[in-house]
Amino acid sequence: MQQVFKRAALAAVLASAGFVAQAADPIILKVHHFLSPQSIQNTHMLRGWCDNIAKDSNNRLQCQIYPAMQLGGTPPQLYDQARDGVADVVWTLPGYTAGRFPKMEVFELPFMMTNAEATSRAAWDYYEKFAKEEYKDVKVLAMHVHGPGNIFTAKKQIKTMADIKGLKLRAPTRLTTKLLASMGATPVGMPVPAVPDALSKGVIDGAVIPYEVAQTLKIDELAHFTAETDRSANALYTTVFVVPMNKAKYESLPADLKKVIDKNSGRELSAFLGKTQAGNDVPGKAKMVAGGHTITVIPQAELDNWKRASAGLSNEWVADMDKKGFDGTALLHEAQALIAKYTK
Repeated sequence: MQQVFKRAALAAVLASAGFVAQAADPIILKVHHFLSPQSIQNTHMLRGWCDNIAKDSNNRLQCQIYPAMQLGGTPPQLYDQARDGVADVVWTLPGYTAGRFPKMEVFELPFMMTNAEATSRAAWDYYEKFAKEEYKDVKVLAMHVHGPGNIFTAKKQIKTMADIKGLKLRAPTRLTTKLLASMGATPVGMPVPAVPDALSKGVIDGAVIPYEVAQTLKIDELAHFTAETDRSANALYTTVFVVPMNKAKYESLPADLKKVIDKNSGRELSAFLGKTQAGNDVPGKAKMVAGGHTITVIPQAELDNWKRASAGLSNEWVADMDKKGFDGTALLHEAQALIAKYTK
């Protein structure tokens, strides 16, 4: 009988140990994005976030990052993958689904952005104050932008707006499409992973993208000319990125792990992502130079022509907001004021 009790006690101890081990198993978050495993988004931005939540949770929260759409689907489907739980966290562009998130588009208007870190801080504050209802079906972790966009062309150097006329140029978002059209180009909308194939086959004559992602797309080999706007002026354009988390996944976490996610979300994460992505413009430009690119800096005097041509887009966006029942002018002024607040 004593042996029976000993065996029962031992079984209870082992069962208890098994329970503890099971309870200590980390929660793995599936993180999905559309860029390559070598991209800074994969190796530093998302990896940095994952490392921070692992550290702050004593490794109870960990990530499995899936680059290059490894979980399936297309880049425009990423937001819904986070909403529906296909992935737990994604990194994507709201602008890949044109018109779905109109309030955040204000940061994509021509000549709005000063620098990526300041504008990313502004984008977060603006989201918190005005755009939460657009993202009510997810838990938003960050809003950020990239560095100044450039125009890369395969065969034609751009010095003036007249040189843009008729060129088929890839555009990432609805407002960038309108910007290019206002300057005489024929805009072609497509996600950035499609650019190399389209450029090599002559489907497009060029693309508007920042230096940082151009290096991962082999733009140094596929194009020969870069039109870079005078950096003392606001950027020609930028693009808004969002990091949404599946709401049910967030709500399923114990309270202390929710606090870990909350600590690693918001304005400072947005600023980190924007600053890190824009910082990669430096090696990106160096690769263009090494590849023999002719880089033309568009001076202020010529940029004034570009600004005049695209000035109507702000009024058009304001009118769209007004039609939706919002005060478009107030939203535009708030975004501009927030950018000015954080710009040093």
